[in-house]
Amino acid sequence: MNSASVGGPNVLDGKQTAREIRREVAEGCAGLLASRNVVPGLTVVLIGEDPASQIYVRNKERAARNAGMNSNIVRLPADSTESRVLDTVVTLNGDPAVHGILVQLPLPDGIRDQRVIETVDPAKDVDGFHPENAGRLLTGLPGFVPCTPAGVIELLKRNEIPLSGKHAVVIGRSNIVGKPMALLLLREHCTVTVCHSRTTGLAEQAARADILVAAVGRLGMVTADFIKKGAAVIDVGIHRVDDEARLRELFGDDERRLATLAEKGSTVAGDVHPLDARSKAGWLTPVPGGVGPLTIAMLLKNTLDAARRSAGLD
Repeated sequence: MNSASVGGPNVLDGKQTAREIRREVAEGCAGLLASRNVVPGLTVVLIGEDPASQIYVRNKERAARNAGMNSNIVRLPADSTESRVLDTVVTLNGDPAVHGILVQLPLPDGIRDQRVIETVDPAKDVDGFHPENAGRLLTGLPGFVPCTPAGVIELLKRNEIPLSGKHAVVIGRSNIVGKPMALLLLREHCTVTVCHSRTTGLAEQAARADILVAAVGRLGMVTADFIKKGAAVIDVGIHRVDDEARLRELFGDDERRLATLAEKGSTVAGDVHPLDARSKAGWLTPVPGGVGPLTIAMLLKNTLDAARRSAGLD
């Protein structure tokens, strides 16, 4: 494992890696059109008017179209019944032009996330959330993998971070990130410890890691005492910071961050304390620009894979 460089850690540039993946996906879409006359189709189901969800969905739609895919958004009102949402998903399951279905979370009150996820055809479950795909990941069978942890693996591999035989610690146990992240690291022959907010001696456990993945959902929780010197630190968290004192505690007198706060009223930070991490980490993902761009890139890759499978290609 590389040690921390003079002046700070090496940056794991998620934007650059995402651009590489999206370029490969675009080439794959062009090849599928030429060989099978198939255009991958991604449909997002958006319920309600949540502002953050609206932004995410627009970004996904733009990225899919830029890659040469058909991209559609099915918009349902916030007061839609669960039955209406399920009927929408069933209709998309039966549409041969739709290869990937994504139901944007969170869902409004009264609509059960798990019930909707289980209704999506596993062959079109490009989020990788369906229990069948989760089981395939657990047992080592082919299937769709949640996009964020899949993107983390791509980031590590493409930056030639050694994985086999290394000790990885994942802080977080969600079905979307923590658990699949641990399984993917096991697949790469890491020795994996899964921790969470109730782990006894959490900092001591984390500080043993060659590869530390922070997905706990707490702003700046991972401080220097969590980090082994020279470790690769992956920050999955993203939090809004709108208080100048808190910003200075996290970033010091970072003029760019302070300017963003003054102009926009907020900036973003992750689960990892950035100043502390720079003093210890060998590799570090920035927030923003680290893990975030990879999530959409891997969604496009999953959609292309779904279209290829529907066309009879491995």
